[in-house]
Amino acid sequence: MSDKKPAKHIYDDLDRELISILRKDGRAPVSKLAGTLGVTRATVQTRMDRLLASGALLGFTARVREDYEDDQVRAIMMIEVSGRSTTQVIHSLRGLPELAQLHTTNGKWDLVAEIRVARLQEFDRVLREVRLIDGVLNSETSLFLSSV
Repeated sequence: MSDKKPAKHIYDDLDRELISILRKDGRAPVSKLAGTLGVTRATVQTRMDRLLASGALLGFTARVREDYEDDQVRAIMMIEVSGRSTTQVIHSLRGLPELAQLHTTNGKWDLVAEIRVARLQEFDRVLREVRLIDGVLNSETSLFLSSV
């Protein structure tokens, strides 16, 4: 059994700038990214491949206006995790597509998840699934009623 830790990836300013641009426009063509960054398309593609392989970039997605899906059920769920099982719980939670965002936090709760579903029945199912995850001790969930 090896005691070696996984290699830590070092990201430079170009990587950070590329990630920043992709956060704003995940569909930007490589040629546009190259022009904005002042590097070749090959450099951008190599950087993107490396960032994907390292896990710094998880994928690309479309951003939509907050009011685009007014009929969605949205909620925030605070989750308490037992002992040192946070990594395993996070891994399980990432498998739930209804969790739009997941954050670690401090204080009483260990994780905060944003839930987005179409109907209350789906919401109920997601709550049960999260609570059944091994390592989840407790949770508290609040529905978003309206944005002000």
